[in-house]
Amino acid sequence: MIEGISAVTLGTHEMPRAVRFYRTLGFEVLHGGEDWSFTSFRAGTSYLNLITQPTERRWSWWGRVIFYVADVDALYDCALAAGYQPATVPRDAEWGERFFHLIDPDGHELSFARPLLLASGQ
Repeated sequence: MIEGISAVTLGTHEMPRAVRFYRTLGFEVLHGGEDWSFTSFRAGTSYLNLITQPTERRWSWWGRVIFYVADVDALYDCALAAGYQPATVPRDAEWGERFFHLIDPDGHELSFARPLLLASGQ
């Protein structure tokens, strides 16, 4: 039985830019950093890894990584204040989450979400 996701690893062409992006959003560096070819961040009880890839290596849309956060709207405001342009504004979804999407500097789609509280009596 699968118990959870340990880590997601994303490619980057510019580690310094990618590390700054994720730090700005509140990810904590556990290993590596701007001058390394591999960096690991804490993502709750899991990890987000970045690995430097050659500039000729390209990727296309492959899906999205969804991170649960304490406050979707506060993180959205943080992203805007840092000059990032989220792909969507925060909204409540019919499947019971509040979320917004943001594309990282290497084109990876991220979603930041929080489960909505059930209405009383449900």
